[in-house]
This record gives sequence, structure tokens and C-alpha cells, in this order.
Amino acid sequence: MLVGLPKEIKNHEYRVGLTPASVRELVHHGHQVLVQTGAGAAIGLSDDQYLAAGAMLAQDAAQVFAAADMIVKVKEPQAHECAMLRPGQILYTYLHLAPDPAQTAALVKSGAVCIAYETITGPGGGLPLLAPMSEVAGRMAVQAGAAHLEKSRGGMGVLLGGVPGVPAAHVVILGAGVVGTHALQMAVGLGARVTVLDKNVDRLRQLDLVFGNRINTLYSNDHSVEEAVLDAELVVGGVLIPGAAAPKLVTRNMISRMKKGAVVVDVAIDQGGCFETSHATTHADPTFVVDGVVHYCVANMPGAVARTSTFALNNATIAHAVTLADQGWQQALKANPHLKNGLNVAHGQVTYEAVASTLGYAHVPADALLA
Repeated sequence: MLVGLPKEIKNHEYRVGLTPASVRELVHHGHQVLVQTGAGAAIGLSDDQYLAAGAMLAQDAAQVFAAADMIVKVKEPQAHECAMLRPGQILYTYLHLAPDPAQTAALVKSGAVCIAYETITGPGGGLPLLAPMSEVAGRMAVQAGAAHLEKSRGGMGVLLGGVPGVPAAHVVILGAGVVGTHALQMAVGLGARVTVLDKNVDRLRQLDLVFGNRINTLYSNDHSVEEAVLDAELVVGGVLIPGAAAPKLVTRNMISRMKKGAVVVDVAIDQGGCFETSHATTHADPTFVVDGVVHYCVANMPGAVARTSTFALNNATIAHAVTLADQGWQQALKANPHLKNGLNVAHGQVTYEAVASTLGYAHVPADALLA
């Protein structure tokens, strides 16, 4: 199979879908890899390194899309990238379709086979291809929140961990999954007063056993969310429903009653966000203010630490990339139900139920296309 690696073009997105080591793995399995010139240059991965790993170089994305049987990316394809996809071509990347009707329509129109990292499941449960970026984003959420609590960034001028004689900031974390757990680790490490909310009591018990009296755990309902949010200096939203739009846990009314200069960081923004006042921002212009509350809603947070993120992502994605190249998408999905869960759009049909339901498409199960 000829695997194509285009350069990412989303605002301040420097991650790359394949490292030279991943290219070498594909070449070792007998495949060809066509890499757009400069695809990894921003994070220190040179064209020479890709050539040494066995790749061929293309001068632009159009050459990559035209030649490749499978496109490997990081972020969802932008409009003109969608237009370069063709029927039957495999697209293997993050998609986050539920809050993005325009992209979904473009992928349906393309006829391509679109496999989303974020809905591929693992044998032990969870979302193993989403997990590494969730780990990065969870840790970054607290860094970003702490920075924007500074007065010069629009915040109330609070040091997250406080100092002797002055109380620490209250950090509220919505969701005790991968994002929430890594945000929790960072917030505790910085000395903040931390409350984490989730509906999974078993998960709260696990965190309580690890962190003890360094954190507070609360069962998540409208009342507990409201009480915690109104007391917080920093709120991190990390709630995910796989493949579907994120639930709006924090209403506009709650935002209007929060402390002025408080910060909210919406890590769920890729799936539409879990704050009613959220809309996606970029690294170039990361924040906006609603009712005196600073909103940080960057849709590709891990892109800010692109080198770390690229290697973490490739660790998770390369095995399935090799399988897809070795077996073709139909055989690979037939053989692996977890990989099959990654199929979101194929041959003009929406195959992921949560996306179809959210955006009003007829749901065509993946099995119907694999028969």
C-alpha cells in the first residue's frame, strides 16, 4: 500500500501523523510512504530523517492525496483537504464529527473510508488512541489555567498553589477519565485545592484511594456541579461521550455567577464543549471572556507541545496503521472489532451511530459495508 503523510495545516498545528520511526515500520512491512516536504520540520523531524527511514518526498499535499491509498494525519481534514479525498481512499486521523456537520458532509460526499482515532476502542475498554492526547491535554489544561489566572492574561491574579498564609486556588475538574485524572495530578502537584466530579462512583473511589485527603470527590449532578463551579477559580471540563457531542454541564447562568476573573478550560471542545458558553479558539487567539470569566477553548491543545504529542500519538496509532496497510480496511475491520469501532464514514454512509444520531444521518452499521 502507498501511505501518504501530508503536512498539517490547522492553525498552529505542528504535530505529524507519522514519525520517521513509524515510516520505517511501514516500509519494513513492504509498504511505500510518501511524505510531504517539511511535514515534520517544525518539531525537528527533517526530510533527511524521513528519507533515511525509507520514505519518498512529495512537494505538496496535492501530490500526497492524489497518490496515496491511505492518508495518515493528526487533525481533521480541512475543507480543501476533504475535496482532495476520493472514493475508497482510507483516511486515518482524528475526526470529531459530531459537532462538525460541514466536515461530515464533505467526508460523506468524498466517498472515502474515514477511520477516527477517537472512537477506536481497546481490549480492556477505553479509547487507546485518544488516551495519549487526553493525557497531554489534561496536563496542559492546568498549565493553561494557571497562566490565565494571572492578571496580565485576564485572570483574577491568583497563584494556583497559593503561598504560606494565603489560600490556594480551588480547581474543579469535571470528569474523572483520562483528561480529568491527568489534570488532577498536575493541580495537586502545584498545591491547588482540588475537587473532581464524576458519575462513576467506582472511579471516584479509585482516585480517593490514590490521593486521599489531598482532593475532594463529588458525585456529579446539577446541584454539585453548580456549587463547585461557583466556588472555583479554575474549572477544567474533561467530559467525553465517545463519538457524540459533549454534554453541556455548565450553563450560561452558572458562568454569569462565577467569580470574576475565574478561568474555564474546555478540553471537550473538540466534541462541542461542556460549557454552554464555549466556542472553539486557536493557539493564536486562545481565550475570550464571557461575563468576566476567561474561557480557554483551544481545539488542538496538544499541538502546543507538538513534539511530545507526536511521539505519544504515534506510539498509539502505528500498530493499526500497519494493520490497515497490511490487510486493507475491510479485512482489518472484519478481524478486529475494536478497529471497526473507528469507522465513522465510508462510501458516502455514516457508520458511527452517535454521529448519525447527532447530525441526522441514517445510520448504516459498519458490518453492512463489510459483508
